[in-house]
Order: sequence, then C-alpha cells, then structure tokens
Amino acid sequence: MRALVIGASGGIGSAVSQQLQQDGWDVTGLSRSVDGFDVANAASVERGMARQTGSFDLIFVAVGILAPLWGAPEKALSAIKPEDMARVFAVNTIGPALILRHAARLLTKDKRGVVATLSARVGSIGDNSIGGWHTYRASKAALNQIVHGAAIELGRSHKQSICVSLHPGTVETSFTRNYVGRHKTVPAEQAAANLLGVIAKLKPEQSGGFYDYAGQEIVW
Repeated sequence: MRALVIGASGGIGSAVSQQLQQDGWDVTGLSRSVDGFDVANAASVERGMARQTGSFDLIFVAVGILAPLWGAPEKALSAIKPEDMARVFAVNTIGPALILRHAARLLTKDKRGVVATLSARVGSIGDNSIGGWHTYRASKAALNQIVHGAAIELGRSHKQSICVSLHPGTVETSFTRNYVGRHKTVPAEQAAANLLGVIAKLKPEQSGGFYDYAGQEIVW
C-alpha cells in the first residue's frame, strides 16, 4: 500500500506518516520545511506533484493555518485584513485545490483510492452559532466545496475513489496551542489513529462528504 502525505512535517501529517509506516505502508512525504513544497506557491505545488509517479492508495493533505504568522483569527468583521485573508485562503483553500488537480493521475482507476483533506468543524456553515474566526471559517468552507466538487469529478473516471474532508478534533500541536481554550484536546498520535480508522471504513458512496474523527457526518 502506498500513501502520499502532504504536510508531512506538521503535527498531524507527521503522526499520520508514522502510523502508516508502522502499519507497513510505503509513505512519500512532502512538506515546506523538508522538501520546499509550498502550497501557497502554484509553481512549487506543480513541481512537487509532477515528481510523483505510480499510483497511491491514499493521498492525505494535512496543510493549513489559522492565520498568518503575524496575525490571529478575527473575533469581529472589523478585524478582517485583506492581505491576511488572502494568505489564509492561499494555504487552506487554493493550495489543496492545486494538489487535487493531480489526484486523478495518482489514483488507480480500477481499485479503491482515498483522497483525504484536513478541514475543520468551524468550516461548517450550519454548525456556526457563535461567529468569529471569519477568514479561517470561510477558507475551510471553501475547501469543503472544492473537495465535494473534486469527488464528483473523480467519481466519473475512478468509480471506487473516495474524496473527503475530515475534521480531526482539537489536536495538541503548535497550530492550536494559543487557541484551544476550554476545548478538549488529543495528542497528534491519537488524532492520526482516529482519522486513519475513519479512512479505512469509508465507502465510495461517502465520497464528497465531510466527516469528523469518529466517522460522523458534519453538516455543511
């Protein structure tokens, strides 16, 4: 079994890579810190994805930011900054979309193949009851739309493919350290095990969906 993990040096990406390797998978990892794979740079994505050959049984996209390094998630609309919004969308939405353009080439047409992209429950419009975090929420909602559309497109040529958005829960990583508040957190290793458990049980008819770490469907 072969897996391509993008964002392999991050908290969740690294844990997913390690778990897969322990389970006997052949894992290829891509990340900005190790490989110079910058999802916010279209040329970098094209170079990195073009180098991938053969077919993968799993493509796991574990990239994302809450806000630029110099900023923070907004608590009010008045705090929105266009340049910060552009940066978050570049990483959270446009980058994964550019990666998904290569999915059809990297999945085998005649057997099960999964493309799983990390999203977040706060990207659910129906679940949003408190507002705030406008840019991050919007970037993940847009990502979910991209994933849903990609699933439809993939399904036309790859009948057994599965393309989904996944919510990992609140994970103990540098990504969430300053924002967890009273939310219950789980170690990255546990989050990885949860997500891989969900992925293992997914069926082609679930392609295009949005699921949490327990396999429960999340409202759009």
